[in-house]
Amino acid sequence: MSQTSVAEHPAEIEASNIGGISETEISFSPGVTILTGRNATNRTSFLQAIMAALGSEHASLKGDSDEGYVELTLGENVYRRALERERGTVVMGGEPYLDDPEGADLFAFLLENNEARQAVARGDDLREVIMRPVDTDAIQAEITRLETRKRDLDDRLDRLDSLDDRLPELEQRRTRLEDRIEDKRADLEAKNTEIENADSTVDDTREQKSAFENALDDLQSTRSELDNVRYRIDTQRESIQALEDERDDLETEIADLSETPAGDISELDSEIERLRNHKQSLESTISQLQRVLQFNEQMLDGDNPELQTALQETAPRTAANGGGDEDGALTDQLLADEDETTVCWTCGSEVDREAIDETLESLRSLREEKAHERNELNTELSELTSQRDALRNERDQHERLQRKLDDIDREVDEREDTIDDLTSERDRLEDEIGELEADVDELEDQDHSELLDLHKEANQLEFELGRLENDLEDVDEEVESVEEQLDEREELKRERADLQDELADLRTRIEQLESEAVEEFNDHMETILGILEYANIDRIWIERTERTVREGRRKVQRSVFDLHVVRSTDDGRTYEDTIDHLSESEREVTGLVFALAGYLVHELHENLPFIVLDSLEALDSDRIAALVEYFSDYAEYLVVALLPEDAAGLDERHERITTI
Repeated sequence: MSQTSVAEHPAEIEASNIGGISETEISFSPGVTILTGRNATNRTSFLQAIMAALGSEHASLKGDSDEGYVELTLGENVYRRALERERGTVVMGGEPYLDDPEGADLFAFLLENNEARQAVARGDDLREVIMRPVDTDAIQAEITRLETRKRDLDDRLDRLDSLDDRLPELEQRRTRLEDRIEDKRADLEAKNTEIENADSTVDDTREQKSAFENALDDLQSTRSELDNVRYRIDTQRESIQALEDERDDLETEIADLSETPAGDISELDSEIERLRNHKQSLESTISQLQRVLQFNEQMLDGDNPELQTALQETAPRTAANGGGDEDGALTDQLLADEDETTVCWTCGSEVDREAIDETLESLRSLREEKAHERNELNTELSELTSQRDALRNERDQHERLQRKLDDIDREVDEREDTIDDLTSERDRLEDEIGELEADVDELEDQDHSELLDLHKEANQLEFELGRLENDLEDVDEEVESVEEQLDEREELKRERADLQDELADLRTRIEQLESEAVEEFNDHMETILGILEYANIDRIWIERTERTVREGRRKVQRSVFDLHVVRSTDDGRTYEDTIDHLSESEREVTGLVFALAGYLVHELHENLPFIVLDSLEALDSDRIAALVEYFSDYAEYLVVALLPEDAAGLDERHERITTI
């Protein structure tokens, strides 16, 4: 759907075989457009054509046609909808303005049988109607995903928090190492001075001195290598101990998790799939019932092509039987005196209008029963989906911990293998050192013993200095790693804070929508009542309360919308009345304001610039005019079907369409 503003563009509708329309092309400008005319002039059919182009399924195909279409042009954008009859069912295709018409069907396409309008009059669950476009399953799935991510962040931050204590320890260790290195260098420098002094007093041949120094160098190098091997063995053992401690923690965490058999999740998946299929079947049934009701209501109102077809086909037979003014007489027979009898449009016999009304009422009851069943299915689906998601999360957590445990086991095995190799290397070096020491002893004699001791001491100092410098390098690297991780912690904390805000928003989104819906309805209802000036009605308002209800097998706290009617007596006393005692006009206005609240709360006005209105005859013409003016502030295009006498009360500046 195009998101660009369409307010400056006229809307052009081209329709073929929609409702009672054979062919029509009509253009109307932004603002209020009034379809004015008597019954059976295709005003409702034209509104349905607009609805179909916008995305609604509530449009009928002309009775004598197998296919039709409607095309809506707004500026450079064209939206086309095709209708085709297949095996007795009308199938709709094409690319409409809206991808999802559910909210528009409830709160923008306000024909006589609009559910939001009817919900008030019937005393239905207003909260369920206003919240229906909200995909609570998707919200819960997003909450679950964010909760999983937040747990991962919490785990990482817990590990990073422990580094706060580690960093001061490392800094102290680095300082100690630097001090020891400085001392060791001073000792080595002093020892080298002693060697120089002792060396100058010994008269050795060059060859003897070289052999002696080479033997000492080899011994020092091998001892240094041995010490490094021993250090690596100690490091591996420390790492193994840390891994074993972590393994113990993981095993405890795994033991605390409940078992999550795959069969349970599979069974829930199957049950969810079964319920979704059942829901689709119910929605298909509800849609078919809606079309049947819509068709028959149009037949009763005379606003349907089948009526004209029947007139044309029956007229010759009437004339043959000696009738006079065939069209006029038959029209009088079908449309006049609707409270008594009418001609059945399926069998042609004369039947009581009351019998048809009773049948339609039974169909309405069946539709409501199916809608109630669908709502219960939605509740059960939400519960099962949450249960399944919780099981999946626990299963995923169990698998993640088990994978981590397996990684630790593998790493422990690898480190133990490394220790075995290092131990063998250590034994080899110890043997080699023994041989080197024997070589040095052979070169040593009484005259060289003091010098040899000094070289040994110097070699030991160099080795210790090298070891300290390696330790300092390791500490520097660890300090750098800790500082990098602590820098990462701040970013992780920001991400966690954002996640917490997003989770809080998701968890309160439904509550916010409910509160906004109540506030919108109450504000608009108060304003409308002030404008329309209904006698002795002080206030009509919705109260949002919490009530314990059963959802599936559970009892939960759920919001309920209670509709209150406050009246006043002639002596100024106020009392609370019920919706049942409102006049038809008052109920219609309340239903329309409820639909407007839904239109605004779900922000349909941001993407849908149309509201269509029909069946306002229960209101007097002055109130119709005031109501239309009020609604015109909230939609770029407001299209209203009115009788001529009601249309006369509206401002002349509003565009009027008299021929469709």
